[in-house]
Amino acid sequence: MIRSSSFISLCLGTGLLLAATSAWADDPKFTHTSEDEAKELKKAEKPEWKAGALAGLILATGNSRSTTLSAGAKASRKANKNKFQVEASGAYARSSIYLANDADADGDIGPNEYQRLIQTTARALNGKARYDRFLSDADALYVSAQGATDKPAGKQFIGGGQVGYSRTAYESARHNLVAEGGYDYSYENPVVGKGFSNHSLRAFAGYEGKLSADSGLAASLEGLFNVNKLKTPTGPADRFEDARLTSKISLTTTIYKDVNFRFGFEARYDNVPSALPSFPKTPFEAGFVPEAQKLDTKTEATIIVNFL
Repeated sequence: MIRSSSFISLCLGTGLLLAATSAWADDPKFTHTSEDEAKELKKAEKPEWKAGALAGLILATGNSRSTTLSAGAKASRKANKNKFQVEASGAYARSSIYLANDADADGDIGPNEYQRLIQTTARALNGKARYDRFLSDADALYVSAQGATDKPAGKQFIGGGQVGYSRTAYESARHNLVAEGGYDYSYENPVVGKGFSNHSLRAFAGYEGKLSADSGLAASLEGLFNVNKLKTPTGPADRFEDARLTSKISLTTTIYKDVNFRFGFEARYDNVPSALPSFPKTPFEAGFVPEAQKLDTKTEATIIVNFL
């Protein structure tokens, strides 16, 4: 009887031990990654690509002759805590009009004093590359390099770079607000005069919002403020005198799948503009250096095709 009870107790104990071991092994919290966690890990490892391009052309012939061309492209790649993006844009406009010039000053316009004047009124190119290293979902460090040219505005070439800190101040399903601060270096080679370097503080604020499932609004404001004294072709500039502001606003709506329509407005303000080039190429009088306009604006309606 004693032996039988011991045997029964041994069997019961062994059964309980095996059941406990089986329950432990089947617990997914300790031995397996859940399905949702696996999806999140796979999503985090998969790079996110975006790319799009836009272009526009207006050609007029006959009495009024003009050619206007605009184009742009943008691409980005984000993987884990790294994001790299490049963008480029350009605008070109050339016009031809009849011009009467009383060259012999006799009070009348002769056959040789009435001719077409051909002039390039816009020739601007911009390119930029930027890298962001995310410290968290809302914080990042960035570094960028850019180059541009705009001869009608008196700028043969502008090149430089930026470095700073970016913060997502607010983010939701419909709204995103970003603020940035940092340092900007640029070298400007004007059409008239000698080139100079500009060291500036940079401040930026950008907003993106969804108006509906198919429409979105974007707006931004960037300010650059020089911290060094400048010697420009139009005269000296003190610290913080060469303030440069760039404001952009755009409304985008989906037309069909990856084809969007965008209406945008851009304003660029330069408190110390470059010297204007002469046209025709006749030298100005000594001491006379005309300045370009401080404010340039651009309004455009474009079709955007997203490739990725």
